[in-house]
Amino acid sequence: QVQLVESGGGLVQAGGSLRLSCVASGIVFRNALMGWLHQAPGKQRESVAAITAVGSTNYAGHVKGRFTVSRDNAKNTVYLQMNDLRPEDTGVYYCHANEGARGRYWGQGTLVTVSS
Repeated sequence: QVQLVESGGGLVQAGGSLRLSCVASGIVFRNALMGWLHQAPGKQRESVAAITAVGSTNYAGHVKGRFTVSRDNAKNTVYLQMNDLRPEDTGVYYCHANEGARGRYWGQGTLVTVSS
């Protein structure tokens, strides 16, 4: 059974930082493309960051320079360091795992609220 469990969300003031974590089980983590998606209130879910099995990263334009995605294959964990948070970063952040033909999976999400 695949599980992606996010943690680290919370309430923070604008300009502050949070670090999200996602622990994966039931997948071959070291081979999986991992990512984070953001769903703002009333909007569709969108990708904000991704990291390949070999550590290459990709970011949405509006988080470049502020967010950093990383992974620890020994811990089956992917992280999202979020700095200089803005009110528009508010929403639920979901961890995503893409194992190609083996399947794609999402966590339950963790809520981030940025106050102005």
